Amino acid sequence: MVAVIDLASVHGPEGITTQAIATCIGVTHGALFRHFPDKAAIWQAVFDWLGSRLGAVADTAIAKGGEPLEMLERLFHAQVAFVAGHPGVPRILFHELQRPEGSRMHAIARTIVGGYRERVKGLIRRAKEAGQLPSALDEDVAAVLFVGTVQGLVVQSTLFSGTLDMRDAARRVFPLLLDGYRGEKS
Repeated sequence: MVAVIDLASVHGPEGITTQAIATCIGVTHGALFRHFPDKAAIWQAVFDWLGSRLGAVADTAIAKGGEPLEMLERLFHAQVAFVAGHPGVPRILFHELQRPEGSRMHAIARTIVGGYRERVKGLIRRAKEAGQLPSALDEDVAAVLFVGTVQGLVVQSTLFSGTLDMRDAARRVFPLLLDGYRGEKS
């Protein structure tokens, strides 16, 4: 499935043909369909891989432990590193999220992003309980801002490819994100 992700970083997901996938992984077009009954099954496998990998990235960042804000920062940087290493991922997700809401892949993309957002909310809640963030902080809005900040870095990196290093930008952006969470100091 990494082959499809790699192809998506060069071509838009809508332009990826089954022949291109077969060529990329070094099999014949017919051999590809011995493993997958149709193109929808290939995309299902791509989304399964994507959901699994994003979940593993989050789980690894959280499992290292520490204070909730340490875990949140580690998760932020791990997510940015994952996307920087697999630039086709956001293209695929954004492409699917632009489709009609009733489509199967749209629902899967929404589930992947929603599950990730729930992990972020959990860390924000833990940081509030530990007194690291204000108790009045809206966890839903904070999680949306967290995910949106990563998405913003992706968009900026795409627009200014070659001139913006996502990882470097993330190191400078995360403290600002935390300042926003903490709110105005009296």
